[in-house]
Amino acid sequence: MMTETSKQHKEQAPKKLSFAIYICSTSRYHQMEKNKNISDTSGDIIQNLIQTSEHDVLHKKIILDDKAMIVKTFEECLATADLDVAIFSGGTGIASADVTIEAISPLLEKTLPGFGEFFRRLSFDEVGMAALLSRAIAGVAGGKAFFCIPGSPNAVKIAVEKLILPEVSHIIKHVREQQ
Repeated sequence: MMTETSKQHKEQAPKKLSFAIYICSTSRYHQMEKNKNISDTSGDIIQNLIQTSEHDVLHKKIILDDKAMIVKTFEECLATADLDVAIFSGGTGIASADVTIEAISPLLEKTLPGFGEFFRRLSFDEVGMAALLSRAIAGVAGGKAFFCIPGSPNAVKIAVEKLILPEVSHIIKHVREQQ
């Protein structure tokens, strides 16, 4: 049940936000270098859900699951004045090549631990104990919200539809109060 204060905050929150979508995938990045017409199912799902919710997608890019490239992309997000939210999809697993979390975690000013907890809870209903392998995180920096989510189509749908879109305007409202 939503408290009166939460309800007021949501009513005062911005209605239209600008998003950037980054697919962190070394294999897709190299495929893209060879052939510009690769499929990006997860990125397309994220973009469609955001646009259906009447928010804007400033850009969608496939980047290497590489710490230096992810950090550079994060810094570009901070420098983009009209960007409110960045979603990094992929590279959140436990393989040695999965470095999205290691790249972004130290750059966040504040983390939202509940995001990962709820993501794993909702994922458990879909994939059972394999949800333990997810290291989804969220946080804020530079007046923007950042979400790191797994790259599977089902995972992006859960994260964007059930967690990010219902609360992101509320998050941005509070982040802007700090400035």
